[in-house]
Amino acid sequence: MRFHGFFRSSSAYRCRIALGLKGLEPEFVPVNLRAKEHRSEAYLALNPQGLVPALETGEGVLFQSLAIIEWLEETHPEPPLLPGDALGRARVRGFAQIIACEVHPLQNLRVLNYLRASCGQDQEGCDLWCRHWIAEGLAACEAIAAAESHGGAFTFGARPGLADICLVPQMFSADRFGLDTGPYPRLRAIRDACEALPEFAAAHPARQSDAA
Repeated sequence: MRFHGFFRSSSAYRCRIALGLKGLEPEFVPVNLRAKEHRSEAYLALNPQGLVPALETGEGVLFQSLAIIEWLEETHPEPPLLPGDALGRARVRGFAQIIACEVHPLQNLRVLNYLRASCGQDQEGCDLWCRHWIAEGLAACEAIAAAESHGGAFTFGARPGLADICLVPQMFSADRFGLDTGPYPRLRAIRDACEALPEFAAAHPARQSDAA
Protein backbone atom coordinates (compact mmCIF):
# COMPACT_ATOMS: atom_id res chain seq x y z
CA MET A 1 0.00 0.00 0.00
CA ARG A 2 1.02 3.61 -0.63
CA PHE A 3 -0.58 6.37 1.44
CA HIS A 4 -0.69 9.91 0.06
CA GLY A 5 -1.24 12.61 2.67
CA PHE A 6 -0.27 15.89 4.25
CA PHE A 7 0.87 16.12 7.85
CA ARG A 8 -1.74 18.70 8.95
CA SER A 9 -4.73 17.30 7.06
CA SER A 10 -7.39 16.09 9.49
CA SER A 11 -8.52 13.51 6.96
CA ALA A 12 -5.02 12.11 6.56
CA TYR A 13 -4.58 12.22 10.35
CA ARG A 14 -7.67 9.99 10.75
CA CYS A 15 -6.29 7.46 8.32
CA ARG A 16 -2.88 7.42 9.98
CA ILE A 17 -4.54 6.55 13.30
CA ALA A 18 -6.62 3.80 11.71
CA LEU A 19 -3.62 2.34 9.90
CA GLY A 20 -1.68 2.35 13.15
CA LEU A 21 -4.45 0.66 15.10
CA LYS A 22 -4.61 -2.02 12.40
CA GLY A 23 -0.85 -2.53 12.60
CA LEU A 24 -0.28 -1.45 9.00
CA GLU A 25 2.66 0.60 7.71
CA PRO A 26 2.10 1.64 4.10
CA GLU A 27 4.69 3.57 2.15
CA PHE A 28 4.08 7.27 2.77
CA VAL A 29 3.98 9.73 -0.13
CA PRO A 30 3.81 13.37 1.04
CA VAL A 31 1.52 15.74 -0.84
CA ASN A 32 2.32 19.35 0.01
CA LEU A 33 -0.97 21.23 -0.03
CA ARG A 34 0.72 24.58 0.48
CA ALA A 35 2.77 23.99 -2.68
CA LYS A 36 -0.43 22.88 -4.47
CA GLU A 37 0.95 19.43 -5.21
CA HIS A 38 -2.60 18.10 -4.84
CA ARG A 39 -3.49 20.03 -8.01
CA SER A 40 -0.67 18.56 -10.07
CA GLU A 41 -1.48 16.53 -13.17
CA ALA A 42 0.08 13.43 -11.62
CA TYR A 43 -1.93 13.65 -8.41
CA LEU A 44 -5.20 14.45 -10.18
CA ALA A 45 -4.69 11.32 -12.27
CA LEU A 46 -4.55 9.41 -8.99
CA ASN A 47 -7.39 11.24 -7.24
CA PRO A 48 -9.51 13.40 -9.57
CA GLN A 49 -10.96 15.36 -6.64
CA GLY A 50 -7.50 16.66 -5.84
CA LEU A 51 -7.76 16.13 -2.09
CA VAL A 52 -5.84 14.09 0.45
CA PRO A 53 -5.69 11.37 1.50
CA ALA A 54 -5.49 8.71 -1.16
CA LEU A 55 -4.57 5.10 -0.57
CA GLU A 56 -3.12 2.94 -3.31
CA THR A 57 -3.97 -0.70 -2.75
CA GLY A 58 -3.16 -3.72 -4.83
CA GLU A 59 -6.66 -3.51 -6.27
CA GLY A 60 -7.03 0.20 -6.94
CA VAL A 61 -6.94 3.68 -5.43
CA LEU A 62 -9.17 4.69 -2.54
CA PHE A 63 -10.04 8.21 -1.46
CA GLN A 64 -12.15 9.94 1.22
CA SER A 65 -10.98 9.12 4.74
CA LEU A 66 -14.12 7.40 6.02
CA ALA A 67 -14.25 5.16 2.96
CA ILE A 68 -10.59 4.27 3.43
CA ILE A 69 -11.15 3.47 7.11
CA GLU A 70 -14.23 1.36 6.33
CA TRP A 71 -12.17 -0.57 3.75
CA LEU A 72 -9.46 -1.14 6.34
CA GLU A 73 -12.12 -2.40 8.74
CA GLU A 74 -13.46 -4.86 6.18
CA THR A 75 -10.10 -6.12 4.94
CA HIS A 76 -8.24 -6.07 8.28
CA PRO A 77 -10.97 -6.70 10.85
CA GLU A 78 -8.73 -6.92 13.92
CA PRO A 79 -8.84 -4.98 16.10
CA PRO A 80 -12.36 -3.82 15.25
CA LEU A 81 -13.06 -0.12 14.92
CA LEU A 82 -16.85 -0.55 14.92
CA PRO A 83 -19.21 -2.37 17.29
CA GLY A 84 -20.57 -5.79 16.43
CA ASP A 85 -24.25 -4.76 16.38
CA ALA A 86 -26.03 -2.75 13.71
CA LEU A 87 -27.40 -0.11 16.08
CA GLY A 88 -24.00 0.41 17.68
CA ARG A 89 -22.31 0.78 14.30
CA ALA A 90 -24.90 3.35 13.20
CA ARG A 91 -24.40 5.41 16.35
CA VAL A 92 -20.61 5.40 15.96
CA ARG A 93 -20.87 6.33 12.30
CA GLY A 94 -23.28 9.14 13.18
CA PHE A 95 -20.80 10.61 15.67
CA ALA A 96 -17.97 10.29 13.16
CA GLN A 97 -20.01 11.99 10.46
CA ILE A 98 -20.77 15.00 12.64
CA ILE A 99 -17.05 15.67 12.46
CA ALA A 100 -16.10 14.35 9.04
CA CYS A 101 -19.16 15.57 7.12
CA GLU A 102 -20.49 18.59 9.04
CA VAL A 103 -17.52 20.26 10.74
CA HIS A 104 -14.29 19.39 8.95
CA PRO A 105 -15.36 20.42 5.42
CA LEU A 106 -15.96 23.98 6.64
CA GLN A 107 -12.40 24.38 7.91
CA ASN A 108 -10.39 22.79 5.14
CA LEU A 109 -7.87 24.66 3.05
CA ARG A 110 -9.95 25.21 -0.07
CA VAL A 111 -12.80 26.76 1.95
CA LEU A 112 -10.43 29.05 3.82
CA ASN A 113 -8.75 30.07 0.56
CA TYR A 114 -12.18 30.94 -0.86
CA LEU A 115 -13.02 33.01 2.20
CA ARG A 116 -9.80 34.95 1.72
CA ALA A 117 -9.87 35.35 -2.06
CA SER A 118 -13.58 35.78 -2.75
CA CYS A 119 -15.06 37.03 0.53
CA GLY A 120 -12.32 39.38 1.62
CA GLN A 121 -11.65 37.70 4.95
CA ASP A 122 -8.33 38.11 6.72
CA GLN A 123 -6.78 35.44 8.94
CA GLU A 124 -8.79 36.51 11.99
CA GLY A 125 -12.00 36.31 9.97
CA CYS A 126 -11.12 32.81 8.80
CA ASP A 127 -10.22 31.73 12.33
CA LEU A 128 -13.51 33.14 13.65
CA TRP A 129 -15.39 31.17 10.99
CA CYS A 130 -13.57 27.97 11.95
CA ARG A 131 -14.10 28.46 15.68
CA HIS A 132 -17.83 28.95 15.16
CA TRP A 133 -18.38 25.75 13.19
CA ILE A 134 -15.99 23.64 15.26
CA ALA A 135 -17.68 24.78 18.48
CA GLU A 136 -21.10 23.90 17.11
CA GLY A 137 -20.00 20.40 16.17
CA LEU A 138 -18.04 19.72 19.34
CA ALA A 139 -20.98 20.81 21.49
CA ALA A 140 -23.09 18.09 19.88
CA CYS A 141 -20.29 15.54 20.25
CA GLU A 142 -19.84 16.46 23.91
CA ALA A 143 -23.53 15.91 24.61
CA ILE A 144 -23.48 12.53 22.89
CA ALA A 145 -20.28 11.35 24.54
CA ALA A 146 -21.26 12.60 28.00
CA ALA A 147 -24.56 10.71 27.82
CA GLU A 148 -22.77 7.38 27.40
CA SER A 149 -22.90 5.20 30.53
CA HIS A 150 -20.44 2.45 29.55
CA GLY A 151 -17.70 3.75 31.84
CA GLY A 152 -14.94 3.20 29.28
CA ALA A 153 -12.20 5.70 28.53
CA PHE A 154 -13.20 6.14 24.90
CA THR A 155 -16.27 7.58 23.21
CA PHE A 156 -18.23 4.37 22.90
CA GLY A 157 -16.46 1.91 25.15
CA ALA A 158 -13.27 0.50 26.57
CA ARG A 159 -11.29 0.53 23.31
CA PRO A 160 -10.80 3.21 20.66
CA GLY A 161 -12.78 3.11 17.44
CA LEU A 162 -14.00 5.18 14.52
CA ALA A 163 -15.51 7.90 16.72
CA ASP A 164 -12.21 8.49 18.51
CA ILE A 165 -10.29 8.36 15.23
CA CYS A 166 -12.37 11.31 14.01
CA LEU A 167 -12.47 13.16 17.33
CA VAL A 168 -8.75 13.47 18.03
CA PRO A 169 -7.83 15.26 14.76
CA GLN A 170 -10.79 17.58 15.23
CA MET A 171 -9.63 18.49 18.74
CA PHE A 172 -6.20 19.19 17.25
CA SER A 173 -7.86 21.56 14.78
CA ALA A 174 -9.80 23.23 17.59
CA ASP A 175 -6.52 24.02 19.29
CA ARG A 176 -4.98 25.19 16.04
CA PHE A 177 -7.76 27.71 15.40
CA GLY A 178 -7.75 28.97 18.97
CA LEU A 179 -11.01 27.47 20.21
CA ASP A 180 -11.36 27.11 23.97
CA THR A 181 -12.09 23.40 24.53
CA GLY A 182 -12.87 23.89 28.22
CA PRO A 183 -16.63 23.47 27.61
CA TYR A 184 -16.01 19.90 26.39
CA PRO A 185 -14.60 18.02 29.41
CA ARG A 186 -15.68 14.58 28.20
CA LEU A 187 -14.09 15.12 24.80
CA ARG A 188 -10.90 16.37 26.45
CA ALA A 189 -10.76 13.24 28.60
CA ILE A 190 -11.28 11.02 25.56
CA ARG A 191 -8.52 12.81 23.68
CA ASP A 192 -6.15 12.37 26.62
CA ALA A 193 -6.92 8.63 26.74
CA CYS A 194 -6.36 8.32 23.00
CA GLU A 195 -3.13 10.29 22.91
CA ALA A 196 -1.69 8.05 25.62
CA LEU A 197 -1.80 5.21 23.07
CA PRO A 198 1.25 4.81 20.80
CA GLU A 199 -0.88 4.51 17.64
CA PHE A 200 -2.46 7.91 18.24
CA ALA A 201 0.79 9.48 19.35
CA ALA A 202 2.63 8.28 16.23
CA ALA A 203 -0.09 9.72 13.98
CA HIS A 204 0.16 13.24 15.41
CA PRO A 205 0.95 15.87 12.77
CA ALA A 206 4.09 17.02 14.58
CA ARG A 207 5.58 13.54 14.26
CA GLN A 208 5.20 13.22 10.49
CA SER A 209 8.17 13.28 8.14
CA ASP A 210 6.68 16.14 6.11
CA ALA A 211 5.86 18.32 9.15
CA ALA A 212 7.18 21.84 8.86
